[in-house]
Amino acid sequence: MANDAGTVFDLVVLGGGSGGYAAALRAAQLGLDVALIEKDKLGGTCLHRGCIPTKALLHAGEIADQAREAEQFGVKTTFEGVDMPGVHKYKDDVISGLYKGLQGLVASRKITYITGEGRLSSPTSVDVDGKRIEGRHILLATGSVPRSLPGLEIDGERIITSDQALVLDRVPKSAIVLGGGVIGVEFASAWKSFGTEVTVIEGMKHLVPVEDENSSKLLERAFRKRGIKFNLGTFFSKAEYTDNGVKVTLADGKEFEAEVLLVAIGRGPVSQGLGYEEQGIAMDRGFVLVDGQMRTNVPTVSAVGDLVPTLQLAHVGFAEGILVAERLAGLKAVPIDYDGVPRVTYCHPEVASVGITEARAKEVYGADKVVALKYSLAGNGKSKILKTAGEIKLVQVKDGPVVGVHMVGDRMGEQVGEAQLIYNWEALPAEVAQLIHAHPTQNEAMGEAHLALAGKPLHAHD
Repeated sequence: MANDAGTVFDLVVLGGGSGGYAAALRAAQLGLDVALIEKDKLGGTCLHRGCIPTKALLHAGEIADQAREAEQFGVKTTFEGVDMPGVHKYKDDVISGLYKGLQGLVASRKITYITGEGRLSSPTSVDVDGKRIEGRHILLATGSVPRSLPGLEIDGERIITSDQALVLDRVPKSAIVLGGGVIGVEFASAWKSFGTEVTVIEGMKHLVPVEDENSSKLLERAFRKRGIKFNLGTFFSKAEYTDNGVKVTLADGKEFEAEVLLVAIGRGPVSQGLGYEEQGIAMDRGFVLVDGQMRTNVPTVSAVGDLVPTLQLAHVGFAEGILVAERLAGLKAVPIDYDGVPRVTYCHPEVASVGITEARAKEVYGADKVVALKYSLAGNGKSKILKTAGEIKLVQVKDGPVVGVHMVGDRMGEQVGEAQLIYNWEALPAEVAQLIHAHPTQNEAMGEAHLALAGKPLHAHD
């Protein structure tokens, strides 16, 4: 197979999602000659089937809730229903605008963009539709797809994944969501806002089980108040078709019926049949294994994003891609502290966190060395105005820095930026307490929580 035009690129990126395009943009900015290969659309899952479209659906749901509940703010409205074609137009317009902007960015950096399905053909080449693309270094960034369970067949109509849920042409009357993690609770929240009767099935003992237990309990309380049902602590057994939809049976014999079943048990890496194992790339359960510099065991190959066993978040992919580009350009690349990555679940109410949970802190530092403080949003003026409830929980090493910030409440995702700085700069509560936070804002609750943790509470009881 002949090399395409005899060019040897400094970097060949296989996959144009968050990690891949971030690496390509940064590498080109640093003067490297870059080829970017994508079989579908630039932007990958996040832009087209993940972060952006789901948040658009959630915002449409928020508008629907506000229309129903406007009278509590003294505003008279009439809610006539959800127009799904209109919702999809709004969602697709958002995606389209961002997609065009991203295409323009790639073109402006003089990146060679290649459309087609690539396969790793050697440690320094990728084959794409009969052409061999050579590179001094290869970056694997082929992303992930929704996972299912053995014997649970996705038909795209009654039993669906998040991909199909994002283009559903109707509001289902009822839905079972299998999986109470980020994807599951976000769809449960959006569908409930649209008027669907929702039941979430989660095998672990809490919703969003990787979050601090306090956050999980607050979300569960809020979901009960909203009328979102959930069953915790028992795993899925089987699914069967009924005359009107699907019946799900759990391991303990409990049965649930609904119009649709959304399988939201996580995402698996896209790696099969792409030549990785043939080229000696070390792998585990389909994931490509990397070190702290995102290097595989093959010196000329790196990997980033959902393909590697790190946090499956778009902003993690961005950071990993940038790290690889800067390392290849000769800059000092600092390994990522994954505990310091902000995490947000955009359901209603939102769940946001940075750092480690109280339980993890006790494992690391010892139970007698950990201090936790909860600050209720009930004492925050802006949260009162918005009529949202929730808490900010701080986890501190005794007489030391804050090592965890865990938040539940509407718009808490917008507060995670300061929380990230607090954790990553190893701030002491007293140092945050002396910063002046604007009033009235929800951000003020962050300052108030640290005032309380520093031993000088203002709008909080001792």
